[in-house]
Amino acid sequence: MEVLSGDKPLVFASASAAEGGLKKNKGSRVQASLLRSLLPLALLVALSATIIASVCLGAVPIAPGELFSILARKAGLSDSANFQEHQEAVLLTLRLPRVLLGVLVGAGLAVSGAAMQGLFRNPLAEPGLIGISSGASVSAATVIVLGNRFFSGYLDHLGYYGLSLVAFLGAALTTLLVYRISVYRGTAVMTTLLLAGIAINALTGSFTGLLTYVAKDDELRSLTFWGLGSLGGASWDAVVVLLPFVGIPLVCLPFLSRALNVLALGEAQAAHAGVNLRKLKRAVVILSTMAVGASVAMCGMIGFIGLVVPHLVRMITGAAHERVIPNAALMGAAVLSLSDLLARTIVAPAELPIGIVTALIGGPVFIYIILKEKKGASR
Repeated sequence: MEVLSGDKPLVFASASAAEGGLKKNKGSRVQASLLRSLLPLALLVALSATIIASVCLGAVPIAPGELFSILARKAGLSDSANFQEHQEAVLLTLRLPRVLLGVLVGAGLAVSGAAMQGLFRNPLAEPGLIGISSGASVSAATVIVLGNRFFSGYLDHLGYYGLSLVAFLGAALTTLLVYRISVYRGTAVMTTLLLAGIAINALTGSFTGLLTYVAKDDELRSLTFWGLGSLGGASWDAVVVLLPFVGIPLVCLPFLSRALNVLALGEAQAAHAGVNLRKLKRAVVILSTMAVGASVAMCGMIGFIGLVVPHLVRMITGAAHERVIPNAALMGAAVLSLSDLLARTIVAPAELPIGIVTALIGGPVFIYIILKEKKGASR
């Protein structure tokens, strides 16, 4: 007995539907592969456009032609001066170091977030989980509130970068403490690392709250603005100081991609595959502490870059860290540069703290990611 669908057997209709589904899946795979291969180029273009817009827009406008004329003359490629002297001063003294600092900080926060998510095997992980940011925060609060009373002599010797240096040391020492607590029989236990990070974050948060409570009005204002983050203190010296702390993780973390990919299968499987888990965990923690600790110490607390950017990249490229980490660096640099541009121009001549802008951008994006994954899981 033959069952018909229209004038064709049902079995033929089912085969046609299956063939259509296969073609659709194949088309989706081709589209995803094309998107993955074009993403680095698209991010490079976006980053370049953001950098040009950031150095051109502001209280002193600089046209693109004037920008290239200034750079060409500075590099010795041209003798023409199709610009005004104050434009050159603003570009070279203020905007260019600020943009470069934003690129370094954004890239450092994003790659550290990608590496920490791979280490914890959790896309919701971020460097703050192991106490990097909170350690920098409590150290900075100590300097701001108690520095002039107890450490003025030492701070005078350290000069302008005294606060940044102490904040970085606080981030490093806090992370070291968390890591040491988590070590069992020579290797860090990830569950203990997470719990120790939560405990230390709570402890440093309470000390920061206590210092905020006893702070004077001017100290309280400094604490508030440092906690919201800013690139306003950018200079060429700051770029040079930050470069090795971010450059080394940017170069080294991609070499850990294969080990992080294997770790996604589980620690037992990674160990059987020949991954040295102790060295991997230590390397990721040290490199992330370098990048995040130095960035937070230099620019204050800047949220969501290390959490949302790697998550977005992973949605486009897949979970392979050899694609996630480089693309996260490009996207993090572009997002933070754009956030700083908005912070400088949206309420000009005043300036918003950049942490507010990144939260306003990152919060809705993260909610969208959650809703999209929830919708995908319900299918």
